[in-house]
Amino acid sequence: MKQLMSGNEAVARGAWEAGVVFGSAYPGTPSTEIFEAFPNANYEHKVNAEWAPNEKVAVEAAYGASIAGVRALAAMKHVGVNVAADPIFTSAYNGVGAGLVIISADDPSMFSSQNEQDNRHYAEAAKLPMVEPANSQNCKDYIKKAYEISEKFDTPVIFRMTTRVCHSKGVVELGEREEQEPRAYSRQVKKFIASPANAFVHHPELEERLKAMAEFNDQSDLNEVIRGDGKIGVISSGVAYHYAHEAFPEGTSFLKLGMTWPLPEKLIQDFAASVETLYVVEELDPFLEMHIKAMGIACIGKEKLPVCHELNTEIVRECIFGIRAERKELNTPIVARPPALCPGCPHRGFFYTLSRRKDAVISGDIGCYTLGSADPMNAMDSVICMGASLSAGHGYAKAFELSGRKDQYVVFGVIGDSTFFHSGITGAVEIMYNDGHVIPCILDNSITSMTGQQDNPGTGKNLFGEVATRIDIEKLLKAIGFTDVLVVDPQDLKAMKKTIDDAVAFLKDGRRPAIITRRPCLLIKGIKHEKGLCKVDRDTCIGCKSCLRVGCPAIFMKDGKSNIDATLCVGCEVCAQVCPVQAIKKVEA
Repeated sequence: MKQLMSGNEAVARGAWEAGVVFGSAYPGTPSTEIFEAFPNANYEHKVNAEWAPNEKVAVEAAYGASIAGVRALAAMKHVGVNVAADPIFTSAYNGVGAGLVIISADDPSMFSSQNEQDNRHYAEAAKLPMVEPANSQNCKDYIKKAYEISEKFDTPVIFRMTTRVCHSKGVVELGEREEQEPRAYSRQVKKFIASPANAFVHHPELEERLKAMAEFNDQSDLNEVIRGDGKIGVISSGVAYHYAHEAFPEGTSFLKLGMTWPLPEKLIQDFAASVETLYVVEELDPFLEMHIKAMGIACIGKEKLPVCHELNTEIVRECIFGIRAERKELNTPIVARPPALCPGCPHRGFFYTLSRRKDAVISGDIGCYTLGSADPMNAMDSVICMGASLSAGHGYAKAFELSGRKDQYVVFGVIGDSTFFHSGITGAVEIMYNDGHVIPCILDNSITSMTGQQDNPGTGKNLFGEVATRIDIEKLLKAIGFTDVLVVDPQDLKAMKKTIDDAVAFLKDGRRPAIITRRPCLLIKGIKHEKGLCKVDRDTCIGCKSCLRVGCPAIFMKDGKSNIDATLCVGCEVCAQVCPVQAIKKVEA
């Protein structure tokens, strides 16, 4: 049986076919749909899949299941591996129980990420094998192979995907589920307790394991050699192989690597010796190229191909052969359309109100609310990584205090509900424990919205939509020690301003305030929102453009007067509240 599948869907299918019992992940583009496929698939035996609060927890949970004797899976986007690195590195020393695969979904060109780090380096640094699919069929087949490698060599396996592989679709030949008998459990102190004494013994064992895996990789069917006329050869992996295969002329020889660490040195040497000129085509860093050159093999790589951003066939062809694709110039100008908060987004009222304070320093975070940094609100001073808003905000406040500028600024740490559970709680503890003068602002829209409406510990539902324990953010902040936890509907601008003013007064009075803005995201299915839309009375409108300051995509100017696009408006009335002449009214939809 064959089926059209994205790479993410194919990975989930392959894990199911491999007999995986337990999985844990944190949603993040481009990996999110892997775990969303588990509840959506019509499998006779479901994989017990969960959303974890963060990637570190996901790997630890999956690793625990592996130690207990069942095949397990953890998945995350590339920056999530940074969060999970601690257990990943230790698991390489300890080994596994049953098979364990950790998926890293890299994002070349940063379509939805703050960097485009190349996580192949993690495999080398952590001394773990890495398997890298190039298409959907590879995704399904290779992950099954990854479990075999994991159990054969007593090691976790990193499964590296990229955005193009994750989201592109291809025909996949399906197989049956291969049930795995749970391994008998017994306490293994020297194996699984990561004490210095045990790690001291494990490290040399790990080095020998790497040598054995390299020898295995020389013979592995994860790698494919396509012989040509011997003039030109290309070594590649992942989706870059497909770009190269389309760009290079007929007669080119190819070595497509499916297991990219540890490298199959003999296979690479034999292939290189069989061609006159060798190219290495890979996305992002010269990872393969660097190691191939270290073997003493001459090859052409990043001196021709770009280090930054995603490749495609046209880029490869132009960079290697100088053949520029035909381009048609458009006479019609294309207007830039930067990302913006959705019409009716509950975060808009908060950022609009906070942007009016000239003394506000706003430490931001990763999520929809990052867009509060954009024009016209410009209500954010920094965004670093998930969870950094509160801890970096603490650093801001300490710097102002220590440099005598404490009275000039009020520091707000702005974070979403899902991100607060991910890694914001420890920042809140940091503020309280070290006497930080920061106002934490948790923007609770009742969902993990930017990655596509996934549930989190604050929604009361799990990955399968079943009722789950809801973690109360207000009680959690109070338990940490915040004395005044102010909850407000951010679309009520008067209440929002009073809440911010009250929080600032409390902070200056030596109290410990925190703010929770609470209104569900408009995109959550099953929630009924108020009906109606806003309309401008053009006779009353004075063309002052105050309404444009809320940054709503539905509002525009026409003939010097404000207008609202009825196809975009959801009737949130934030614009009506800022209009100085009450020219905007809510009407029936």
